Amino acid sequence: MADADYQLMLKATWYYYMENYTQQQISQLLGVSRAKVIRLLDEARATGVIRFLFREDDRARMEIERELIGHFGLEDAFVVPTPAHAADLTQSIAQAASVYIADHLRADGFLNIGYGDMTGLILDNLASSRRSDINVASLTGGVSYYLPKVSSEVFAMHLYLVPSPLILSSAELRDQLLKEPAIQDVFRMTSHADMTVVGVGSMDEDATIIRNGILSKTDFALLKMQGAVGDILNHFIDADGNPVGTSIEKRIVSSSLDKLQSMRNVIGAAGGSVKVPAMHAALTHGYFNVLVTDEQTAKELLEYSTKS
Repeated sequence: MADADYQLMLKATWYYYMENYTQQQISQLLGVSRAKVIRLLDEARATGVIRFLFREDDRARMEIERELIGHFGLEDAFVVPTPAHAADLTQSIAQAASVYIADHLRADGFLNIGYGDMTGLILDNLASSRRSDINVASLTGGVSYYLPKVSSEVFAMHLYLVPSPLILSSAELRDQLLKEPAIQDVFRMTSHADMTVVGVGSMDEDATIIRNGILSKTDFALLKMQGAVGDILNHFIDADGNPVGTSIEKRIVSSSLDKLQSMRNVIGAAGGSVKVPAMHAALTHGYFNVLVTDEQTAKELLEYSTKS
């Protein structure tokens, strides 16, 4: 290999693996085609210029990912190290999910997103880090839950939100609102999105839906009595993943779980021991194609599955 070609390969390799440049950015920087950049990176791996060494803990996480995929019939799984502090868990998984989405969603693609703390953090991460435009459609009502907390000047994001509260006072009012063209338009968009990401709610008293005052503790206690183990898109599910029939179900403005199952590339992002029963129910029912979680939760999920 000529010295000039070798130097070009070194630069491409450094920019890609150490500086996190995209192949297109390297192409522009070095003045070569993107195809040339790909060939340079392939050659760097083949000749040993760049070598991948997996630590034991990395190998363990990869094995857990394969177990999750095989056991629950997933298309993919992304397991990240469990942070030292429990308070950092949601942010850690949200960052991982945003990286996964950024890597798999096409430029100017459409993403459906659900309600919750996890998905709110994913939205913030995408808003502040994604380089290309992204189109986001909400899967539920509750406009304020879908507004990124970062400055609007730092992101290229187009939000298509369902203009209604998350839960209404009566089933009759909900039914009337769902006939509004503005709401129907957003829900129609969600059927055609490239990717969907949702969180999983637990039946813990610190659940988002309690902290936000959407449901009372009495409502929550009743749901537990009726067999609810958690919720997805504010639809409460039992241990088999089936919706729990309550008056609350008739008052929420949210995409149905049947519709969720018909969507493409559905990512479930969640972690923590309190969410394991609900995550297990969602996975066994087939609501997700991809799971993003942490290592400890993944282990508990697999153990829980053997006991169920």
